[in-house]
Amino acid sequence: MPDFPFYKWLLGAFCAFSVGVAKTGVPGFGILSVPVFVLTVGDARLSAAWLLPLLICADAFAVVYYRRHTAAGALFSLLPWVAIGMAGGAVMLRYPDGLIRPVVGAISLVMLLLFLWRQRKTTAVPPSDWKHAGFYGTSAGFATMVANAAGPIMNMYLLSKNLPREEFVATGAWFFFIVNLSKVPVYLNLGLFSAQSLRFDLALLPFVIGGALTGRKLLAVMPEKLFVNSVLVLAFLATLLLFLPK
Repeated sequence: MPDFPFYKWLLGAFCAFSVGVAKTGVPGFGILSVPVFVLTVGDARLSAAWLLPLLICADAFAVVYYRRHTAAGALFSLLPWVAIGMAGGAVMLRYPDGLIRPVVGAISLVMLLLFLWRQRKTTAVPPSDWKHAGFYGTSAGFATMVANAAGPIMNMYLLSKNLPREEFVATGAWFFFIVNLSKVPVYLNLGLFSAQSLRFDLALLPFVIGGALTGRKLLAVMPEKLFVNSVLVLAFLATLLLFLPK
């Protein structure tokens, strides 16, 4: 097991729980896990790989839960662009933590701004032509490879497809399940996985499951506006910490 102080185990458990919640009912919660997990692991380059098994586990729950509502056609025009963005992200992962950490911070900050824009511009959906598919696809591919932070980008893209709510959630779940699985060989090739990282993920797995099982119930006990604002404030503070020297 990693020789982490107790507070880092608490942060890791919180991230694992938030990943589960984000995949099954409260997508905004996932914004917080990216910068906090970097702080937990202490290395932006490694944190992307350490978080990946937890994401795949939560993706599997979401895919099973929404398996009958997928609109696969909404993904076809996007996937080639995603592959290009992922290739660029794989190149970035060859650089040291000192360079990647502020990049992850910048991505997280952009994701927060996009999420805020999405909350305020609920009727302003992006066009759905190939140029916008290229922009959203490459951005999502790069963000997910480097920082597991493509959620808000995909949410805005899927809005352009005018999908019913169930298809919206199901299509996003399948997208991330496929993309996250495809990242495994890249991270293996870069040597980002280790026995230590997998043991850490295994220890956090119950928190992912707990989050996945309770995600859809969380908004029932907390006003949505208060919940979203709390997540955004915490995510913003965690993102700022990524720009500080180690």
